[in-house]
Amino acid sequence: MSTEIIRVPDIGGATDVEVIEISIKVGDIIEVDQSVIVLETDKASMDVPSSMAGKVKSISVKEGDKVSEGDEVLVIEVEGVEASAPEAVKETSAAAPAPAAAPVAAKSSSEAKVSVPDIGGATDVEVIEICVSEGDMVEEGDSIIVLETDKASMDIPSPFTGKIGKISIKVGDTVSEGADILMITTESSETPASTEATAPVESAAPAAESTATPVSGGVESVNVPDIGGAEGVEVIEVAVAAGDKVKEGDSIIVLETDKASMEIPAPKSGTVKSVSINVGDKVSEGHPVLELEVEGSVAVAAPVAEKAAPTASAAPQASVAKAAAPVDQSAVLSTPSTKVHAGPAVRMLARELGVGLTLVRATGPRGRITKEDLHAYVKAAVQKAESTSSGVGTTGGAGLPTVPDQDFSKFGDIEVVKMSKIQRLTAQNMVRNALVVPQVTQFDKADITDLEAFRKGLKGEMEKQGVKMTPLPFLIKAVAQAMVANPSFNVSLMADGESYVQKGYVHIGIAVDSPIGLVVPVLRDVDKKSVVQIAKEANELIKKALDKQLKPIDMQGGCFTISSLGAIGGTGFTPIVNCPEVGILGVSKADIEPRWNGKEFEPRTMLPLCLSYDHRAVNGGDAGRFMTYLNSLLSDVRRLSL
Repeated sequence: MSTEIIRVPDIGGATDVEVIEISIKVGDIIEVDQSVIVLETDKASMDVPSSMAGKVKSISVKEGDKVSEGDEVLVIEVEGVEASAPEAVKETSAAAPAPAAAPVAAKSSSEAKVSVPDIGGATDVEVIEICVSEGDMVEEGDSIIVLETDKASMDIPSPFTGKIGKISIKVGDTVSEGADILMITTESSETPASTEATAPVESAAPAAESTATPVSGGVESVNVPDIGGAEGVEVIEVAVAAGDKVKEGDSIIVLETDKASMEIPAPKSGTVKSVSINVGDKVSEGHPVLELEVEGSVAVAAPVAEKAAPTASAAPQASVAKAAAPVDQSAVLSTPSTKVHAGPAVRMLARELGVGLTLVRATGPRGRITKEDLHAYVKAAVQKAESTSSGVGTTGGAGLPTVPDQDFSKFGDIEVVKMSKIQRLTAQNMVRNALVVPQVTQFDKADITDLEAFRKGLKGEMEKQGVKMTPLPFLIKAVAQAMVANPSFNVSLMADGESYVQKGYVHIGIAVDSPIGLVVPVLRDVDKKSVVQIAKEANELIKKALDKQLKPIDMQGGCFTISSLGAIGGTGFTPIVNCPEVGILGVSKADIEPRWNGKEFEPRTMLPLCLSYDHRAVNGGDAGRFMTYLNSLLSDVRRLSL
């Protein structure tokens, strides 16, 4: 057992740097590379890591102190290092170099240029933050700059571990792929063979560190693939983090439009080097997702890779130690901050926790966010979620009212089933539409006796052409013509409440009960297509919906929706308007009813129709004319050809 002194390392020539955080306390067991203190200059903050593992005996600095390179930070008790006397620890002469510390590796430095990586083809992207300054030490994966487009912001990570040299850009500059960012000095170490026997700290590591692991097949950028032409799709989940191992096909992120969600899989197996997006970002095809070190052949892994794990485990210990402290809801800002000041270590922890820093209240020097601020924010958020989830009349994630929780288990056996993303989104949209849209539902019945006779007469001919001819294509065609004749149904209200958009196209959505929930694929330019064309396209979209193959573009741009219960049954229902559309037609099961023809009752096939509309855009007269025109088309199939 021996004691060693941890000193301030090379910090780029900076002097009188302020200590803003002490990350450990006397008695702690710390690992190699674990952060012990955090320093801050007027431009950046930096973590000072421990150069060896052991037990903290004493701490020589406190928050607010000014330090420079070589100043004593703490004294650590190291196991396995023998010295002839306590004074041997402080010896600096060449007479006793081996017992004083672990062998010093011979280091060679090289300077590398860091450029803007692939950013999805975007050009002239603005630099909104520079996270480092010249002289800073950074780890691979630390954020060095933040870029912002008109749709999203992205952190650019450091590809190497080393010291920051000359920085070529400044806040406000616009950059594109390949633009120079900065120079970074990297160091490679080679421990001399003659000192291997005197390295007790390294020899204490498990032998498993040298097990065979895949060698990198190269680092590749993974971008958002073809998502059907959708723009600005929200990232609702990031399923991986830097350092994670992924297999080809594993989900890495989940995207969600207003109608569907989709998982983006890893194109290859490998190790995630850095992640370029966060939850809440808006992305499109080609947007960078992450850097992936692709697996190659098998070789012996470097033992250094195992040193990062103890540092990550320190965070839970710190949070457990503070768990008993009262949680202050003031840790959460009421409005997002326009300027966020935080060091690389805090930013990395925030990414691991999935926390956006704009709502975290800063208590550190000069308005900087500390790790304690981050933990306080997370605790406050958890406490708030727990308190609201058990309350009566709470609200859902979208701020919409929900039913209070009840204990149903006291009445019998139950099973709690998690709703799918589509089901949750549909529920939120239905509540929102029902609350926001002042809607009216009008009921009628269409005489489709002749239409059904015509359709059944075509059935054999259509089947030879591979077309399944149901009543739905006729309904879609009739609705499209009714919208052309009654353009008040082909509008969307503007958010200002003072104007509306009159559409010059007719796209019809059809509600489909798919395995993942209710989806509404859209047929385009229906008014310009024949019933046969509509039948083919509708059948293709329905098949894609049932096979869970719909893309976001397949469910966008609708002007009006048809929801048909068909053979399921029922005589009528009140469909909810699919905002921002202003009308929806509900169709129930057709039935034979007696109808008076002026002389006698005769059997006629009657189709129940339920027209719901947004009363802000459509009045009763418009709806009456729409329904009358629609009935005339369905009652006389010849009119569909006009």
